[in-house]
Amino acid sequence: MSKKVERNYLEINFLEDLKKTSNFPEKYSVSLVNPVDFQLNKFFYKNIGKNHHWVDRLVWTEKQWIDYVSDKNVKTYVLKNEKDFAGYFELISHPEKKEVEIAYLGLLEEYQNKKLGSCLLSVAIKNSFLFNTQRVWVHTCSLDHKNALNNYIARGMKIFKTETVFL
Repeated sequence: MSKKVERNYLEINFLEDLKKTSNFPEKYSVSLVNPVDFQLNKFFYKNIGKNHHWVDRLVWTEKQWIDYVSDKNVKTYVLKNEKDFAGYFELISHPEKKEVEIAYLGLLEEYQNKKLGSCLLSVAIKNSFLFNTQRVWVHTCSLDHKNALNNYIARGMKIFKTETVFL
């Protein structure tokens, strides 16, 4: 039996359009993963995605993970609560189009519903505009966290495409 899923594509074209949010509490920090570590991406993908039907990469081999995170256009940022992992986001730069895709963004379950998602998204958008970017885009669907779509819109992103798919 297939499941009906609503998918929305959103964009923001100017950093000035980013609607401010409060900052992370002092014990939180966001940093670029350098050197790259495919195990981190895999950990977040599996642990955050298990409740949101993130399944595409579950079949990836170690080589596919390494190739992906080693791509110079892919950047992974990690949110920590002091020394503990709390969430992450992946940015994929498309320099030829002067755009950045927020490929994945999420919080581990114990950090959800604490207003951290709005802060994390704001940081992701700000960092996306560091790449000579004219457009930052993302897609979300009805399987994602219940606040995901509202968070994107509240940060100033606008829906540019909606579709229904069956999984």
